[in-house]
Amino acid sequence: MNITVVGSGYVGLVTGACIAEMGNQVYCVDVDQTKIENLKQGILPIYEPGLEDIVRDNHASERLIFTTSLAEAVEQSEVFFIAVGTPPGEDGSADLRYVLEVARQIGDTLRAPAIIVNKSTVPVGTADLVREAISERLEARGVEIEFSVVSNPEFLKEGAAVNDFMHPDRIVIGADNEHARQVMSALYAPFIRNRPRTLFMGIRDAEMTKYAANAMLATKISFMNEIAGLCERLDVDVENVRVGIGSDERIGYHFIYAGCGYGGSCFPKDVKALIRIAHQSDFEPKLLQAVEARNEQQKHTLFNKLSSHFNGDLAGRTIAVWGLAFKPGTDDMREAPSVVLINSLINAGAKVRAFDPIARETARREFPEAWFADGRLEIVEGQYEAAIDADALCLVTEWKPFRRPDFRALKRLLNTPLIVDGRNQYDREQLQREGFAYYGIGRQPVAA
Repeated sequence: MNITVVGSGYVGLVTGACIAEMGNQVYCVDVDQTKIENLKQGILPIYEPGLEDIVRDNHASERLIFTTSLAEAVEQSEVFFIAVGTPPGEDGSADLRYVLEVARQIGDTLRAPAIIVNKSTVPVGTADLVREAISERLEARGVEIEFSVVSNPEFLKEGAAVNDFMHPDRIVIGADNEHARQVMSALYAPFIRNRPRTLFMGIRDAEMTKYAANAMLATKISFMNEIAGLCERLDVDVENVRVGIGSDERIGYHFIYAGCGYGGSCFPKDVKALIRIAHQSDFEPKLLQAVEARNEQQKHTLFNKLSSHFNGDLAGRTIAVWGLAFKPGTDDMREAPSVVLINSLINAGAKVRAFDPIARETARREFPEAWFADGRLEIVEGQYEAAIDADALCLVTEWKPFRRPDFRALKRLLNTPLIVDGRNQYDREQLQREGFAYYGIGRQPVAA
């Protein structure tokens, strides 16, 4: 099958590479000439485990072609994935300018019947706008070409996106005609040979499913963080509560870990967008608004614990930070709790020495150059280097190398034996025996 994927960012590149891996001819189109040239040389714009090898192998085999020319791709393709960004606007709504611009370009260049697939996360009703945009351009050209618009939301976890695409737990396809359903079924058949879990539904149903899924997961996280705040006031260990409720099969253990808040490119953006959609529909989304508010508040938890421990005097202190990406397995720092923490610390007059296994270069782009120049912020090359002469260590992202550190070495390196654990990763009793002061999330603190 000949496929075009417009947009070679996170979703587009994973989609194109994985589809090419199954023997299809895939054109990846992007307007960024530098990005396209880098991809041709095997230089990826994102870090995602396993993706680099698939991209390089399929490009070398000429199944994955990178180009800035949509017209070139149109000549060869029968299915077009729109996988461009939908960044949040000032009011929280999804910005559809890039999606609709791609739709107009497809309308300008389409030569034969085709299926247009919305892979980007878009509000309910976007398929109608895409159909209208394409139809207007076809009409302006004075041609009649049959096409279908399909909603096929992605459910990829950063850090596991390749595995998620190659072994999906379900594929959601919103289509309004049998031909589109048959083509999409044939496209995805190699991915679900052993687990046929294709869910067909209406186009608007599929659009809503993506937002509802992310909002549900975000709700579980914010719920557990709210319970954690209550646990701290009632002398309750939230970790025991988590095990107690997670063992209930109706609840399960996924996404009920208390922590310092969720981030990334999906949950924050999609919850805000769904809130905006609700308001536009004259509906008050009280639960979703609470989910967002709780998460924004949660991102300040680590700073508040540090500030309280030092009686509000953080000026001149050095704080070590382990973990910058919003989650392990990625270099993505969008909406990351680490960004809120570091900004708060530096604004309070503290210095920050941070380490992340992957996101170091991302961090250097995230923060002001002046902070690096005058020493207020330092990104180091080793996790223990971050702790040298620091007054506290904050665990923000639960990368595997941080799970079983050498606590005795840390105690020697730190000025103050203080650990603030933003992911409840450490055994508080062990740290007490080792002579550390310890703060977790939803757990009683331990004095040194």
